Order: sequence, then C-alpha cells, then structure tokens
Amino acid sequence: MNLLLLILIPLFTAVAVLLTRNNQQVKWISLTGASIQLIAAIVLFIAYRAEVAAGNTAQMLFQQQYNWFPSWHISLHLGVDGISVAMILLTAFVVIAGVLVSWNVEKMTKEFYFLLILLSLGAYGFFISLDLFVLFFFLEIAVIPKYLLIGIWGSGKKEYSANKLALMLMGGSALVLVGLMAVYFSMPERTFDLLQLSQLHIPIATQKIFFPLLFVGFGVFTALFPFHTWVPDGHSSAPTAGSMFLAGISMKLGGYGCLRVATYIMPDGAKEYANIIIILSTIAILYGAFATMMQKDLKYINAYSSVSHCGFVLLGIGMLTKVSITGAVMQMVSHGLMTALFFAVIGMIYERTHTRQVDEMGGLLKVMPFTISVLFIVGLCSLGLPGLSGFVAEMTVFMGSWEHTDSFHRIATILACMSIVVTAVYILRAVSKTAMGPIKASYSNLTDATWNEKAAAIILLAGIIAIGVAPSWLTDLIKPAAEIIIQKIVAVK
Repeated sequence: MNLLLLILIPLFTAVAVLLTRNNQQVKWISLTGASIQLIAAIVLFIAYRAEVAAGNTAQMLFQQQYNWFPSWHISLHLGVDGISVAMILLTAFVVIAGVLVSWNVEKMTKEFYFLLILLSLGAYGFFISLDLFVLFFFLEIAVIPKYLLIGIWGSGKKEYSANKLALMLMGGSALVLVGLMAVYFSMPERTFDLLQLSQLHIPIATQKIFFPLLFVGFGVFTALFPFHTWVPDGHSSAPTAGSMFLAGISMKLGGYGCLRVATYIMPDGAKEYANIIIILSTIAILYGAFATMMQKDLKYINAYSSVSHCGFVLLGIGMLTKVSITGAVMQMVSHGLMTALFFAVIGMIYERTHTRQVDEMGGLLKVMPFTISVLFIVGLCSLGLPGLSGFVAEMTVFMGSWEHTDSFHRIATILACMSIVVTAVYILRAVSKTAMGPIKASYSNLTDATWNEKAAAIILLAGIIAIGVAPSWLTDLIKPAAEIIIQKIVAVK
C-alpha cells in the first residue's frame, strides 16, 4: 500500500477543483475525489489487517521515506499503525459525508470545496507522518481553511468566531512547535523522526518541562479544559460541512497528537502529569454535560456535548492503561462519526425551518421522517445506547479507568460515569421537543432529506452501527498499537 496516495488524491482533487469553472462539475469532482479517498482508506484497512494476520509485527507498516531538508534532518517519513488506520478511516467517512451535505452550496462553490479538500489533505498527512516537523506542517494546513470556511460561509458572529478559533488553534500550534523544537535540540543526535525518538530516551528534565507544552498544545485542538472556549463559537458559526470537519476530524488531530507525540515520546512526562490530565478531563466531562443542559440551540447543544465527549478521550489517555488508551481511540472514532452526523442533521433541519432553537420546533417527525429518525439514532448514540458506537467506546474508557484500584482514579471514573445521566436528560429533551408534539402550520409543507443528504447520513450511520454491533474489528486494530505505547509507560521507573 503506497501511503503517498493518501496525500496525492486530495492534492490532485484540489487542483482539479481550482481548474474547473462549472459549479456542478466542481461538486462531482469533489465527490469523486472523496469516493476515491474512501476506497483507498478501506483498501489500507484491509491491507493492514492482512499484514498483521500474516505475522508482520513491525511497529509501523507500509513505511516510505523521502528526503526533504537533510541538513535539518527532516524527511517525508510515512507509516501507519492501527491507531493511524482508524483515524484515516474516520477521516474518509467524514469527508465524503461533508461533500454530500454541501451539495446546495452556491456561494463561491469552487473555493468552498477547495478548502474542504485542503482540510482532508492536512488530516491525512498528519495521521501518516512519522516525522514530527512534517506532522506539524500538515497540522497547520488543517488550521487555515477552518478560519476561511467560518469567516466566509459561516453564520451569526462568524467573524468573531473565526478569529477566536484561529487565534486559539494557532496558540496551540505555537506550544506544539516550541515543544517539538525543544525535543529536537535536546537530543545528542538531532532528529524529528518519531521512531528514532521513541528508541532514544529524552532527558527527564526536558520531559517535565516540555511535555505540558506538547500536551496542552495538542489539547487545545481537542477541547482540553479550560482551553475549550473556541468550540461552541466555532461550531455554531461554521457552515454545516465546516462543523462536521471541525468536530469530526479536527478535534481528533489534538487527541491523536496528545497520544502519538506527547505521551509516546515523553512517557516520563506523561506519568508525571497524569493526575492533572485526569482532573482536567473529568472537569471537562461534567462541565460540558451540565453546560449542554442550559443550551436551546441545537448547534450549541452538540458543541458543548463535544467538550464532554472529548473529555473521555483525554481521560482515557490520562489513565495510562492499555484498555483506557484503546477506549480513548475508540471514542475518537465514535465521536467523530456521531458528531459529524449530528451536525449534518442539524444542517438539514435548519435549511428547512431556518431556526436551530428547539423551543421553536415540534412535530417534525411527521414531515421529515428520515431526518428526524436519524436525529433519534444519533441522540441515542450520544447517550450511550448499547448497539451503537458511543456505548462501546465510553464503556472501554470506563473499564480501563477502573483497572486502577486507588481512590483517586476510582472517584474520577465514577464522576465521569455520572455524566451519562446528564447526557440522557439533555438529549431526550432536545430530541423530543424537535420531533414530538403538534407541528406549526409553517412547517407542515417541509420536505424530507434529499438523495445526497440521505447518502451522507447512511454512510456515517453505517460506521456508528458497525462499531456498536461488532466492535472487535476496531479494538483488534487499535490494541497492538496501544500495547506498544503502554509498554513505554510501564518501563518508566
């Protein structure tokens, strides 16, 4: 499997979009590119499983390396393990769904789709890079398009939200860059190569100083408390596909960076600050859940609930057990699919009712049966119904967290579990107010989802149900990579 294809496919798609003048052709080119991305991701998944089944125990598979700046020891070093493959699958599912739900975008269509494709290029590059400088380069590629998508195609306080999001994410990027440069200059043999760094031992003093910078820097992307404040404003002002990409993919860049970079190459630092991470993530879980209860705007409901759900990702990482880290990655995949679908459905409802306020809705199930049925399912996934991805992901984090026998970890786990009850309250209230009751006269002639909207919903639903009904294909993919990370943690004295 040639991993370079995962960069070249969106790159060629973006160029083709720029060279096309007809808006309808732009949409079909983008959909074709997204479909090829999805096929490539599925082929990668099958090839990876075949290699593992054949007994290939290499830490990273399908490695490729091309010199970039030899004097700075920077190379385009690519490779994947099970965690990377899971993130690439998630990206491919969200990208094609985002392209489909944007079919009615008529304002600057070419530029809109170009930015969407550019976002996917940054995400793929980030997930397959084994050189930390190149990884940072792709992280930056994934930041700028978000600012433009919100600032140009957004709604409400779009300028304020775009500026706030860009400033906070660029601040997080700056922390990451300082941390990476500190690692680079602290090693006798200077390198940005992740695999080489994992074999060398970064001085403990360096880890204690710069682990927080790397973890917080990446954590800003995944709504680490108290650096989460860009999430509600950014999600609420972004266009539908922008919200899907932000919550479905971009927030996972942060979780992946916290795990793959900060925790993996600085295990002493991870162990030193584990309790602080657990405290902050537990606060995020509870704060996000209770803050969601106060919201009446569907986008704000999903945005604040994302703060709570992403708290489980960081809790799983902070607990530092094999099961909890496996659960953290599962939660990244589950939340990416779930929240992307949630935003897609909210966009469908807003397109027809021109409101996101739940108090102004009611009875929509009668006129939009497909859309509201999907809203029901994704709501049940959010509150952790068995058979859907949210249940297995959060349960895996809980089980991994409960492996600790001391009071501190057990109390944090119990507090995190309490958020499930709060989630059930706000989800059931929001869904019932939207779907049930008498319908307004002005809504009686609303139409249901179109073919492209149904296709987007079905693609994301397929992922949610596949994880919920048969989670072993995902856990088997993630566990070996989680085992390697935890071995480094255990080795710390």
